[in-house]
Amino acid sequence: MTPLSAEHGMLLCAGLFLIGLVGVLVRRNLIFVLLSIEIMLNAAGLMLVLAGARWRQADGQVMFLFVLAVAAAEVAAGLGLVLAIHRRFRTLDANAASSMKG
Repeated sequence: MTPLSAEHGMLLCAGLFLIGLVGVLVRRNLIFVLLSIEIMLNAAGLMLVLAGARWRQADGQVMFLFVLAVAAAEVAAGLGLVLAIHRRFRTLDANAASSMKG
């Protein structure tokens, strides 16, 4: 089994980040937007791990643990907001949230 080269790893991270970015910009369903943000966070975390492996430091893996903690907090808060929006508007369309008042 050959190790992943730095260039291929960066291309993988860029591809994952681009998929997440397109998902955030194109989709209107709030669940898909949250999933796309998760893909973007995982791409950034993978890049941190690759950079740490490139320079033989454990800093990238430590930072990835922080990225995972942020992702978990984002999912908890995001799903709470999605449930509140769904209960109020009976839809998961992101445009429905723009009509919220106060």
